[in-house]
Amino acid sequence: MSIINNLQKDLIEIIKKAGYEVDTLAFTPSNRRDLGEYQLNDAMQLTKKYHENPRIIAEKIVSELEKDKRFININIAGPGFINISLSEDYINEIANSMNSNLFTNIDKKDKKKIIIDFGGANVAKTLHVGHLRSANLGEALKRLSRLLGYEVIGDAHLGDYGRPLGLVIREIQERYPNLAYFDQNRGHYDDIELPITNKDLEEIYPIASNKSKEDESYLEEARIITTKFQNHEPGYYDLWQKIISISKEDIKKTYEDLYVTYDIWNGESDEMEYFDELYDLLVKKNLLVESEGAQVIEVAEENETSPMPPLMIIKSNGSKSYDATDLVTIYEREINHHADEMWYVVDGRQGLHFEQVFRAARKSNIIPDKVYLEHVGFGTMNGKDGKPFKTRDGGVLPLKELIKIVTDETKKRLSTDTIEEDKIDQIAHEVAIGAIKYADFLSYRETDYIFEVEKFSDLEGKTGPYLLYSTIRMKSLLNKAKDLKQDKVTKLKGLTEKNIVLLLLELPHILEKAITSKSMNDIADYIYNLTANYNKFYAENKVLTEEDEELRESWLVLTNVVYQVNIMLLDIMGIKVPEKM
Repeated sequence: MSIINNLQKDLIEIIKKAGYEVDTLAFTPSNRRDLGEYQLNDAMQLTKKYHENPRIIAEKIVSELEKDKRFININIAGPGFINISLSEDYINEIANSMNSNLFTNIDKKDKKKIIIDFGGANVAKTLHVGHLRSANLGEALKRLSRLLGYEVIGDAHLGDYGRPLGLVIREIQERYPNLAYFDQNRGHYDDIELPITNKDLEEIYPIASNKSKEDESYLEEARIITTKFQNHEPGYYDLWQKIISISKEDIKKTYEDLYVTYDIWNGESDEMEYFDELYDLLVKKNLLVESEGAQVIEVAEENETSPMPPLMIIKSNGSKSYDATDLVTIYEREINHHADEMWYVVDGRQGLHFEQVFRAARKSNIIPDKVYLEHVGFGTMNGKDGKPFKTRDGGVLPLKELIKIVTDETKKRLSTDTIEEDKIDQIAHEVAIGAIKYADFLSYRETDYIFEVEKFSDLEGKTGPYLLYSTIRMKSLLNKAKDLKQDKVTKLKGLTEKNIVLLLLELPHILEKAITSKSMNDIADYIYNLTANYNKFYAENKVLTEEDEELRESWLVLTNVVYQVNIMLLDIMGIKVPEKM
């Protein structure tokens, strides 16, 4: 149990000694530090239960609090608000406890297995800025969940089964009509050279997509091709596999550049191996209904005021639907993983789709009632015009191009005097990823935000580079002091140092807020505030040249604790700390 939660547990016992029973505490950091560092407001609630004047209740509680040496400056404000500050000895004890073991201030969760579905790249398309938030947020939730003690499986869940690939193959057929993959009499296709690179694939899909909007026959041919590779028809199926292989390699490289990793690289096609089993189950349960030639599951509930379309399983042309791939994925995950929860980190605009899928999963009983399903939606990342990021010619900006733009910008700000020439590119890349990710996490996940390259690449202000530079400076200070004593805090002289320790006490609550909201904005705010407070302390004091050895040792230990917390929180956000900047 964390330090702050242990403290609250002790406060419950203190209130009990005063003659009152409480299950939870109204104990919060104070907005009036001149009165106290914390407020204990339980007297106001207890008056309803015990029918006593809240001031009298507060006085009895204060009488017990005064017996505990951890608390000072105990006073009552207004009708019964109790103000409390922490003693210097207790502040020192907190800092030393975290220095010995950072996890003394982290609350571990009960065991639970979670599958996080994030990324969702479509192999027919190049990864673009629209894929950024899913990758960033999913990776951060995976790391945070593991830190808190959960077992987590990260699944890339690649889009490799739908019409976009049918369009790509249709366009390849347009360009290379004599390609051996289209010879149905060939019999084998292992030795065919495909004259297509990933660079070609990047431009093929947009062209094919535009053609399909203008030419209905082109679109219909793409639909037919989709059905062919879904049904493993020779030639088309082999070409489909080859395209996936080429695209997947590039997708993996881009995710690696973002420091995003997956435990499972399943595509929709892997899940669809279970489709026949699921289909038979749905037939046995009489859940499939014919609708305009398609087979659907009705998911609307009685007395529902908003329209709720059915979930489509088989399209009217006989191909399996996008809806079906997500339903069969839940089915497969229950068979193979038995997860307690499944989180889908997908664009907020997919909310209706996931509501349909989750209802169908419940209605068909393909998962136990206890399994929790959640769509973790998010808003869009926009340019200065408030619209989704575009290239100069108006196309969707590829993700690797965004990374290059920000890398070029951060490179301008690096100190070439202290960084070896052969390391500048790598460090610029690491700082760029920090800039991109931190900007992504500043807002609550459902909020749209504007990404300004110059602003978020700056070494000053609320930015990733500012945090990285500050963290590197802490490490440098500790390295310079490696021959000096750094054992424990015994003496902290100022309010700035105490404010840092009080902020460190808030860490478990910040992590709890983040995992509950499934958003990183509280962590992003917290690490900035902690770092800014430390930098204020650093500017006020000459740590290495302080003549009072006891004070210097205390400062170095405090520096180490802040450094370790920063490293931990940056790692949760998937931000790597360079050696230098």
